[in-house]
Amino acid sequence: MASWLLAVSHLGLLENRRSLGLPNAVTLLRANLAAIGGPVRWLPVAALASDLIDGRLARRMGSETAFGAHADSLADAAFWTWFVLRHEPSRKVRIAALAAWATPVVIVTTASIGRGRMMDAPRPAILRPAAAMQALVAARAVLRRA
Repeated sequence: MASWLLAVSHLGLLENRRSLGLPNAVTLLRANLAAIGGPVRWLPVAALASDLIDGRLARRMGSETAFGAHADSLADAAFWTWFVLRHEPSRKVRIAALAAWATPVVIVTTASIGRGRMMDAPRPAILRPAAAMQALVAARAVLRRA
């Protein structure tokens, strides 16, 4: 439900497009992996794959939108926060994950509401903490004994 509300509230960022398009559909699929389900051990791998695929598709198809940029971050926050809260046994990893995903969403949302327009989240060029957390959490999930 949270993923749906986030997507619907950002549809204006599609600009003049009449549909979401394939890259944005892949992004929204990632946001909803928790509801779709599957083997818990491999859900993070599916999330990582969809994160790579949606960006490549958008660039290749020339269909990059502001919606896609914002939806990508929100999809990551929705999936990875859910995953670590439900399936990550390490308290330290859960706290680090919340710092990597939920904190930026709260800050950008608060700033956007305060300024009355959508703000862009800062994206570090060299090391992205959220990307590093994705790799760590995915590796831990795949290597964890069922």
